[in-house]
Amino acid sequence: MKHLLLAFCTLLFLTEIAAQTNTMLTVRTRAKDAKFIGSSMGGSYITVRNAENDELLAEGYTEGSTGNTTRIMSQPYTRYDDLADVNTAAFRTEIPLKAPTLVTIEAQAPGHHRQARVTVSTQVWMIPGRDIVGDGIVLEIPGFVVDVLLPRQHQFISLESLPNRLLPIRANMVMMCGCTISDGGLWNAREMEVTAIITRDGEQLRSVPMAIGDTDNLFEGEWMVDEPGTYQITVY
Repeated sequence: MKHLLLAFCTLLFLTEIAAQTNTMLTVRTRAKDAKFIGSSMGGSYITVRNAENDELLAEGYTEGSTGNTTRIMSQPYTRYDDLADVNTAAFRTEIPLKAPTLVTIEAQAPGHHRQARVTVSTQVWMIPGRDIVGDGIVLEIPGFVVDVLLPRQHQFISLESLPNRLLPIRANMVMMCGCTISDGGLWNAREMEVTAIITRDGEQLRSVPMAIGDTDNLFEGEWMVDEPGTYQITVY
């Protein structure tokens, strides 16, 4: 009887260890060389999955502001300093865990601009009851949001309507967080290479350099059209 009682007590102890514990997780996305991606750009779509069996544990969008510009971009910071404040965009969730779990965290950003959207991911071990809060897991989102304004998609243009056969090319470009690009500003247009690539039938014909004018975020260039045809313009 003594041996049976000991075995029964051990079984109760193992059952208690296996109980689920809700564990907090904070995920943020930050544009490369810029601020956090928040509600103004549609947020970043976050998924959290069990890395072993791909079970979806949580999903949602980052919400909030892009953060404090001075704190993020200007002030030096040291180890353990948080870049985010209480209003900075984040995705927060509680995940029920029975045991230490390797999770895959994926972000697609920005939410409102599909043509610029990229996907980044990382993995981290989550321990039951050990919350990941503060800045949390921060995923860096590279690139820019580029919208070609002129010429428009599938636009038919008569060569006779172009003065000196010069086709204006215009594109609006912002950081992935929506931060403003300007001439000489914090995100300085002078330090960025913006170019339109002209192709026809898959063959690259030329590259047209573009520069910012008097309007923030607006880059402009001109292309002299040699002959009629169907062309594709890609701005990077």
